Amino acid sequence: MRHFFYLSAFFILTFLSSGQKVAAQQSKPNVIIIYTDDLGYGDISCYGAKNVHTPNIDRIAANGLLFTNAHATSATCTPSRYSLLTGQYAWRKKGTGIAPGDAALLIDPARPTLPAVFKTAGYETGAIGKWHLGLGEKGIGPDWNGEIKPGPIELGFNTSFILPATVDRVPCVYVEGHRVANLDPSDPIKVDYKNPVGNWSTGANHPELLKLKPSHGHDQTIVNGVSRIGYMTGGKSALWVDEEISSVITNKAVKFIETNKSKPFFLYFATHNIHVPRVVNKRFAGKSGMGARGDAILELDWTTGEILKTLDSLKLTNNTLIIFTSDNGPVLDDGYQDEAVAKLNGHKPAGALRGGKYSAFDGGTRIPLIVSWPGHVTKGVSNALLSQIDFLASFAAFTGRPLKDSHDLDSKNAMDVLLGKNTTGRDHVIEQALNNTLSLISGDWKYIEPGNGPRMNTEVNIELGNDQKPQLYNIRNDIGEKHNLADANPGKLNELKNSLQSIKNR
Repeated sequence: MRHFFYLSAFFILTFLSSGQKVAAQQSKPNVIIIYTDDLGYGDISCYGAKNVHTPNIDRIAANGLLFTNAHATSATCTPSRYSLLTGQYAWRKKGTGIAPGDAALLIDPARPTLPAVFKTAGYETGAIGKWHLGLGEKGIGPDWNGEIKPGPIELGFNTSFILPATVDRVPCVYVEGHRVANLDPSDPIKVDYKNPVGNWSTGANHPELLKLKPSHGHDQTIVNGVSRIGYMTGGKSALWVDEEISSVITNKAVKFIETNKSKPFFLYFATHNIHVPRVVNKRFAGKSGMGARGDAILELDWTTGEILKTLDSLKLTNNTLIIFTSDNGPVLDDGYQDEAVAKLNGHKPAGALRGGKYSAFDGGTRIPLIVSWPGHVTKGVSNALLSQIDFLASFAAFTGRPLKDSHDLDSKNAMDVLLGKNTTGRDHVIEQALNNTLSLISGDWKYIEPGNGPRMNTEVNIELGNDQKPQLYNIRNDIGEKHNLADANPGKLNELKNSLQSIKNR
């Protein structure tokens, strides 16, 4: 009897100890960043869109905090992603423009990174979806037929399942960990961004084979009936099917959450929607009435909904901090004839903002950003000035892993802003346009430095914001940046000009 008592006590204590460990693990909230591609300030219904409805994204907003003055660091994808993961403005580092599909890894593995912060704090970390930050050693790039490193794993992710660049670039394959997924070694991949390789058809030579025709560029190797940027051959067993990409990466994200449900995790889920080519699953094709771009927004909302459903089913919703945001502003015709312009029907992808993707105007970098963490994030709308550059320092502080001071680290702790405890936010934000024109927002004012680039990108029909004269806008009264007040406010102009120069020189 005494033996039974001691044995029972042992099991009870063991159970309680185990329960305490689980409770301790679960006391750390999970963190998910849903990082969308080319989604504009006016593209979703919680930000005012009327022609397309996004109930799942709207649910995050209804249960959390919607930001009206949040910014990506750049008007294009590669530099925005670089800055988000490293806490350094991409314009400080050469070679961080839009990366070709065969670029070497742009981030130095020795740098502090967002996934490394979480990993050091005991989180399981995963990168799923679009990457576009290069792979492989500097000066060499990725070995598509061998071990592909360094990459996400070397930056702090425990697991990764990625699209190497963008869906309009070759190679059209997934990379899982250090290797191309499902690659047949007897059918090696060859990639070249200058000269044709192999005998695969191109959009330029065989337009009759295309199910989606290019409008400008994008006429090189055809994969799945779509011509891409760059040339490739081989790897047939590894090629993605555009119509299935959302399902594939969403299933991988769901599996990651399920696998790590009993321990804290950080998931960087970078969707490919709504970047071109917009070839959606048949469930969404034609459903928006706005052409392929509208359909892709619906598919993006479904993807978001699957993540939310998974958290609900696993009872993780209340212990998960979600950030939903975009890498840059919107673009309509970005290289394919997909009726994005013809079927716009009054929809305003950038809302009231001027410009769009590539632009120095706010349409290029002021983006949707929503934060939800039930019971911890103040519900409602925040006008606080916020930049994605601050994710690194914010989550470093949040996880108790403060960063060492560094002269090239631009990230600041904005956790109180993300949680809604601080309604003012940053004192300034810097924006980077396609041709590296920089802008500075400070308070109600925005300064755009002079630039010699074209005023308009005629291929995509977007104002780039370039001007040989300095520009100054009061964005509180003139959110559309229509009235240049530089001549009328020389004092404010010089103040912001000097501030920007000081930050650049730091």
